[in-house]
This record gives sequence, C-alpha cells and structure tokens, in this order.
Amino acid sequence: MSEDLTGGSLIQIAVALGVTIAIGLVTWLTIRRDKHDGSEKDVYLAGGKLNWLFVAGAITLTNLSTDQLVGMNGNQMLLLAWWEISGFIGLLILAFVFVPIYYRSGVTTVTELLEQRYGGGGIRTLVSALFLFGMVLIYIPAGLYSGALFLKTAGFDLPLVVLAAFLGVIAAGYTMAGGLRAVAVMETYAGIGVLAIAVLIVILALGAVDWDIARGVPAERLTMIGAADSPIPFHTLFTGMVFIQIYYWSTNQPITQKAMAAPSVREAQKGVLAAAVVRILIIPAIVVIPGVVAYQLFGDIDDAAYGRLVGAVLPPWLSGVFAAAIAAAVIAHTAAVMNAAVGLYAVDFHAKFIAPVANHWRLSSIATALLTVIAIALVPMFASAKSIINLLQQLNGLSSMPILSAFIVGLLFTGVESRAAIVGVVWGFAIYAAYTFLWQPGGVIGLHYIDFMVVTLVTSVIAALAFNRLVLGGRAQFAPRKVFAALEGGSR
Repeated sequence: MSEDLTGGSLIQIAVALGVTIAIGLVTWLTIRRDKHDGSEKDVYLAGGKLNWLFVAGAITLTNLSTDQLVGMNGNQMLLLAWWEISGFIGLLILAFVFVPIYYRSGVTTVTELLEQRYGGGGIRTLVSALFLFGMVLIYIPAGLYSGALFLKTAGFDLPLVVLAAFLGVIAAGYTMAGGLRAVAVMETYAGIGVLAIAVLIVILALGAVDWDIARGVPAERLTMIGAADSPIPFHTLFTGMVFIQIYYWSTNQPITQKAMAAPSVREAQKGVLAAAVVRILIIPAIVVIPGVVAYQLFGDIDDAAYGRLVGAVLPPWLSGVFAAAIAAAVIAHTAAVMNAAVGLYAVDFHAKFIAPVANHWRLSSIATALLTVIAIALVPMFASAKSIINLLQQLNGLSSMPILSAFIVGLLFTGVESRAAIVGVVWGFAIYAAYTFLWQPGGVIGLHYIDFMVVTLVTSVIAALAFNRLVLGGRAQFAPRKVFAALEGGSR
C-alpha cells in the first residue's frame, strides 16, 4: 500500500476483501443446487441453463475487463470509443446471424461448425490451435497484467506478478469448481458493480475538471475523426474494423460460448441484444472519458491513467469496493477465457487424439492449473508495452482474419475441402506475421494494421479457393442459402 499501512489503505483493503467474499458467496448461493453430469456441455456450456440475464452479463464482462478499462483509458483520447461503438454492430450480427447457426448445428465449440461445413477435421484442429495460441499466450496473461496494474496504481503496492498470481489462482478456482455456469454468474454480479461504479467515476472525473473536458487537452485527444497516424484512422471504421468486430463477437470462442449456453435460440438472442444495449449506451463513455480527464490532471501517463484517476476521485471505502469489483471482473474474465481454452483442448484435442474424456471436470481442473502457471509466467512480457490495448489489437490480427476467412469460405461456399481452408488460414497467418514483424517496422508497407487486416482476410479467402481449384481440382460453389436456412429457426 504505501509507507504507513493505516487509515484509507486499511479501509480499502478491508472493503475490497469484504466485497470479494460477498461476490463469491452470492455466486455460490446461485449455483449450489445445480446438478452436474461431467459432460462437455455441462462444463463448457453451463448445461444450457444460462438465462438471458446471465448471457448478457457474461458477454459484457468477458469483453469489459481491465484490458478495456485500463488499456483504452491508457490511450487518453476519445477516439478509442470506436472499438466499443462498432462492437454494437458485431453483437447484432452474432444475435441474428450466428446464434441460429450455432444452435441448429448443436456444437460445443465454434470449431466444430468448421468440421461440419468442410467435412474434415484438419481445419477444426488448426483453428482451435490458433485460438489456444491467442488465449494462452496473449489474452489470459494480458488480462492478468492489466488487472494487476490497475490494483497497483489504485493503491495495492505489491509486485505486479504477485497481484497477477492472486487474480489468476482465484480465477482458476472458479473454473475448476463451477465451470461456465459459475463464471457467468460471477461475471454478471461483478459486472453490475463494475458498470455502476465506472459510471460514477465518469461523473466524479468530470466534476473534478468542472465538466470542461477540453481544457488543456490537445485537439487530437478529443476528436472522433482519427488522423492517418492515429490508433484508429477514420477510414478504417469502414474497412478492417467491420471484420474485426464480426470475428470478435461472432466466431471468437470465449464470447460465442456464452451465447451457446442458453436453453434456446430466443433466450440467447435476448441476452446478446441486452449486451448490445449496454455496449452502445454505457461502455464508450467509461473507457475513454476517465483517460482524457487523467491527461488534464496528471499528464500523459499511458496505462497508469485509470488506476491513478480512480485513486484520486473515489473515497477510500468506495475505491475499495471498486477495487474488489475490478478484481472480480479480472477473475471472471480470466476464468471465462480459461474455460473456453480448456473446452477447446478437451473437445478438439484430448478427446480426438489422446483418449475419450470420461469426466470433463477432472480434465478441466488439470488443464486449468497448467494454463494458470503459464499465464502468470508470461505477465512480465506485457509490462514493457506502451499501450496494452493497441498491442492486443495488433497481435490479434495474427489469428483473427485467418480464422474469419475459414468461416467465410465454409459458410458461403460448398465444395471446398478442409485442406484448402487450411492453406487459406496458414497464408493469412504468414502474411500478417510478415507485415507485423518485418514489413511494417522497416517501412516496406505503410498500411495501418487495421487496413492490412482486410488484405489478410481477402487474400486468405482467395488462397483457399485457388488451392481448392488449382491443386485439389475442386469446384467451389457460392451457396449461402443452404447455410443461412438456419436463420429460420433451430434449437439445441
């Protein structure tokens, strides 16, 4: 905490611990009577028991963790709100296009849909491996790092790795003990607290600068029209941003898993639409306004902005409540991604290549423990990033557009072999890696990374179709009607 562990610091600790215990207790009371059979749908899809409220809460908090609150406010500019505003469109596409397809297909993982569409398991295995690569090496450790950074800058003066380990171990406990059901319930309860206090922080922050957000702030930090050298050039909203949102909300296992855990298509759609309303009405303000106010008060302090502002505007007892809510959000977010990662491993790898899974709870516990150790060990890697959110979005391109290309080809075309889809995905991964690590740093290609995601996606689709025709001798047919007949209905 600080040099003398008294007064406000002790109040903050006591309140934080009390609220954390309360969230855990309420979660346990909600799920204690659930019956489990150890099946994959029981562990990874909550047995199909999530009502619309928990679907909405889980989707919202799986996305809204400290990656967004710390990372977006760390840019200290209004422009980053576009990530959340455009997410509204992505959620509508999930609700009305992909949810009916997933339910009619009866899948546990999104990768199972690819195997159904291509009639071969190779593409399923590759895409699942890419998902696991992103979750294990990027998203889980980045979430733990940003959560630990927030707690540290808000007053918990312990080493980042220690704070990250504390969050990671508790997240693992939720994943092991209650599966997706426990995670979704905790995310919902924690999310209510996070959103309420985050809105209050916006109000208090604006009050601290007399509601004049523009005073002393450079114009480029206030504009919503991004320049060519900004994190989000304005034209990219109509290029790569569209496809990033489709990938993230509609084909990304940690998100879609929540939508697939409801008892029916209609219940899932209600939850997704509720999450969309929260996304457009609340989220944009809470992820950018505090960062701009922090610029006024403290200057350009990057990812430390949000935690320092919270420490400045909230009284100790309330900052303790918020610290607990944020800790719960990080724990729930981490547990959600862990549950998705373990589900992919169990269903797509262990059951297929090692042995049938008799009890998914046991396998989940072992895999979760291993993932936790790896994630905590990787936390220091993110400490050197100037902006955690921009780093995440850029690294995301290594897998996001190649994976989306497999879904586009599989859903819109028939007569394409799994091997052709694999070629498309490998091409996309390779070309985006070359752009990120070779061409862009050397100035060979000046395209913004959001623009280059379109290049990656289009050329990946072309590569898959060309390999299918020229090498495999197949004849792809554009036939979206057969797939989107699922939009007419369907149930698990």
